[in-house]
Amino acid sequence: MYNDESVLENHHLAVAFKLLQADERNIFSHLTSKQIKNLRKMVIDMVLATDMSKHMQLLADLKTMVESKKVTGNNIIMLESYDDRIQVLQNMIHCADLSNPTKPLEIYIKWTDRIMKEFWRQGDKERDLGLEISPMCDRRVPSVEKHQVGFIEFIVHPLWETWADLVYPDASAILETLEQNRDWYQSRLSPPSSSSTNISNSSPPPSSTPMIMTTKLSSNALDSSQPVTSSSLTPVSSDVIKSTSVNATSAGDQLIPASAAGLTSSSSRTATSTSANGGSAGEFQMTVTPATS
Repeated sequence: MYNDESVLENHHLAVAFKLLQADERNIFSHLTSKQIKNLRKMVIDMVLATDMSKHMQLLADLKTMVESKKVTGNNIIMLESYDDRIQVLQNMIHCADLSNPTKPLEIYIKWTDRIMKEFWRQGDKERDLGLEISPMCDRRVPSVEKHQVGFIEFIVHPLWETWADLVYPDASAILETLEQNRDWYQSRLSPPSSSSTNISNSSPPPSSTPMIMTTKLSSNALDSSQPVTSSSLTPVSSDVIKSTSVNATSAGDQLIPASAAGLTSSSSRTATSTSANGGSAGEFQMTVTPATS
């Protein structure tokens, strides 16, 4: 019906505007024809931006806007054109769409449980129909914690971190809650075996000192239908890593085993420090808690 282009989003828009055609439901009846036309265009542009295939481009454009604000030196965002204004609105609704991990932990856990049950019901249906089970939808191999950590690290945190820069300091508390929720799910993951990771320090690092890694992803790498196959993971730490085994990589909120992604372990590398806030539009940060913490 929608030529395979943003099917879910186009469906929502079409049904919404069709419902509003009835007089008893037309909440825009007091507007002029020109106002209705402008409003319709804005709503369509905003809802279509919630298609996750647009995520990387939206994030790149938002980073550009943040950098432009910093260049002016007065922390003022100039929204003189329609394109600038709709860009802010698109990112705002995209942030809202990906806001579940930013909510208080009790609420976050509740909605995570609900979405996983929905995914598993889909997987059950796919199994009954003899179809390939979609990522994260097989209840026989659940990994909720791993999915949530990957979802936050590669999708939600880069977006909210950039948005927080744009509206600083108004979203600082939201970003802090997001990071606390990520750490909570991270703490529930089983630590890797001691044979896979050895740190040369004689004493283990404190648990509050995570190791930072950066990963550069292509513009399409986080599309949930396109697994990451060539991400480059570079430890950023003063520690010398004797042997590092990368067990998983991410495709959106799906974690793919390293064997499937073609990743191999690296050896005898000395890590160097880098700026935590640096990087291009396609470079994000991943926090990995060492096995000894």
